[in-house]
Amino acid sequence: MLPPAGPQRTLAAAQLASAVGDGAYYTCSALYFTRVVGMSATALGAGLAVGWAIGSVAGVPLGHLADRRGPRRTAVALALGAAAVVGAFLVIRSFLPFLLAICLYATAQSGLGAARQALVAGLVPRAERTGLLAHLQSTLNGGLAVGAAIGGIALTIGTRTAYLGAFVLTVLGLLAGALLLRRLPEVPPAQAESGPGAGPRLAVLRDRRYAAVTAVNTVLLLRMPLLSLIFPLWIAQRAPGLGWLGSALFVLNTVAVLLFQVRAASDVTGLDSAVRAVRSAGVLLLLSCVVCGLSALDVPVWAIGALLVAGASLQVVGEMRQSAGSWQLGFDLAPPERIGQYQGFFNTGVAVARTLGPLLLTTLLLDGGLAGWLAFGGVFLAAGYAMGPIARWAARDRDTVAVAPAGV
Repeated sequence: MLPPAGPQRTLAAAQLASAVGDGAYYTCSALYFTRVVGMSATALGAGLAVGWAIGSVAGVPLGHLADRRGPRRTAVALALGAAAVVGAFLVIRSFLPFLLAICLYATAQSGLGAARQALVAGLVPRAERTGLLAHLQSTLNGGLAVGAAIGGIALTIGTRTAYLGAFVLTVLGLLAGALLLRRLPEVPPAQAESGPGAGPRLAVLRDRRYAAVTAVNTVLLLRMPLLSLIFPLWIAQRAPGLGWLGSALFVLNTVAVLLFQVRAASDVTGLDSAVRAVRSAGVLLLLSCVVCGLSALDVPVWAIGALLVAGASLQVVGEMRQSAGSWQLGFDLAPPERIGQYQGFFNTGVAVARTLGPLLLTTLLLDGGLAGWLAFGGVFLAAGYAMGPIARWAARDRDTVAVAPAGV
């Protein structure tokens, strides 16, 4: 189902164009830099970690820039910047230029995400934002799948030219996304506050209530490495004959989000419904961990496969509910004039989960077995239930007391 015609559909088209390019890039980039450029896996991992750490920090000031200069022009500029950096990957042959480029790429992508969220806030009524974000997430998954399939062709061919062709597709996707964003109406920049009562320029950094909501959401986002890292490693450890199952679970997740994310978010329209969605996500993610943990027992290979399929199915339903609730909370608890910087801060949870999650989960789950899965599920349940009181605390007096003034 398409979003309504007008700005919402244009935003979805821009998301689709960029996602196709991103899918090709994510599929091919690691092997390109290790096999073609000759970089070691350790150097590649270190560069990516540094780049995305810097990018996550840059999301807040770039979101602030979107608030002050207008989110449309900021988003277009950052999309063009990201395209230029990917174009530079075509000629990079050593680590230091790669490190610089990946820092610029991660910075542009983090800022672009915050600017897009500010565009959503400026162009779409409050009651329709979560529904649109569900459409955008569904579109993102569809675009990533198409791009990954094209990237898979490049991997199969395996030549330098094929890899560079995938990067060219990424550049074209970002350029097309920028052109589509340029067609949107401009959102007037927020008026800068002045006077002794004005808050600090990057007010979100002093908003403890919003930071608490972001922290709880970050805990729930630790689900992210399950699909890309833990399930394949767990299968290799427990049932090496089912090596194909990791890819099958990825396809299951992608198709489920593509088909059902909009429906999963349809009842989330305000603070209370968002809290209920996050709470239900905590329960579903607990059940997913319990089911997956049972595959650590002495059971036949077919049972391991069945348990992992069931656990992954519960996990994707929990993912969709958590996403819907967190989108609503991230917008509702942010001051309207500071949507960009607040969304930039809220989205740092993704970078933290992707950076720390693999280290934490490989130790807890691969070494901990059933007990580790149960403990992890308990963390999800606790976070899901904690979101309610923390979100209501964050919402209290938010129209009048968002952050302390600069001089306090």
